[in-house]
Amino acid sequence: MVHLWGYSIRLLNVLDVLIVIFLAYQLYRLLRGSIAFKIFWGIVVVYLVYFIVRYLEMPLLTNILQTFINVGVIAIIVIFQPEIRRFLLMLGKKIPFSEENAWKKLLMPDKFRDYREEEALIQHLMLAIGNLANTYTGALILVASSYKLRFDTTSGVPIDGNVSARLLESIFKKDSPLHDGAVIIAGNKIIAAKVVLPVSDNPELPPRIGLRHRSGVGATEQSDSLAIIVSEERGNVSYAEDGKLYMNVSLEDMKSKLYQKLIEDGA
Repeated sequence: MVHLWGYSIRLLNVLDVLIVIFLAYQLYRLLRGSIAFKIFWGIVVVYLVYFIVRYLEMPLLTNILQTFINVGVIAIIVIFQPEIRRFLLMLGKKIPFSEENAWKKLLMPDKFRDYREEEALIQHLMLAIGNLANTYTGALILVASSYKLRFDTTSGVPIDGNVSARLLESIFKKDSPLHDGAVIIAGNKIIAAKVVLPVSDNPELPPRIGLRHRSGVGATEQSDSLAIIVSEERGNVSYAEDGKLYMNVSLEDMKSKLYQKLIEDGA
């Protein structure tokens, strides 16, 4: 118990405020720059108006807004379903004792881990990305850091094959029946090709980008994955992560991001 300016403040009260600030900041990061952010502020305005009319004892408006708020809880869950999923996913990634991290660190400390498979995967990916960019071949590759992260691949063609640069390049050739859509990679396996991904509706994305880039962003809005995009028009390489798009990155930066995703974050 701490006494300050005549008030008694418990340490739990301070912790309570800090937790609320942390959750509010994470929610802001999650919604910033999206249509959901504007909807969120609209809901805040409705709540503020409700408290004002209730304080002013205006019964008709109070009852109307009260009814709207009661029904609005269900509407909020429906409207913000993707954002709620991303929010919970973001919190789960930050927990140091999550199931995957705890068992991994307990059973396989960093100094005993063998990263040869991850390094081989990165080499194949970088070789394929470089060749695809040089030949102006459009591509969309979704990389998961763990087999536990499942994607909906029912819209695509199952592959279940080892990752190789030549296989990736052959999939995205313009005359290949699999070149449309995304390739899903988990571990060192190509899970599926020609997968249709959710398209992002983020209004902050550059208007000139096409469906391939928006699909890459949309997939990372709903999953813990890294989307690699090769532009068919310019041969540029971009990537998306956590709903953010990073355009025209160098091959060296792309390689560093893959190392971070598959080795550093996976450690």
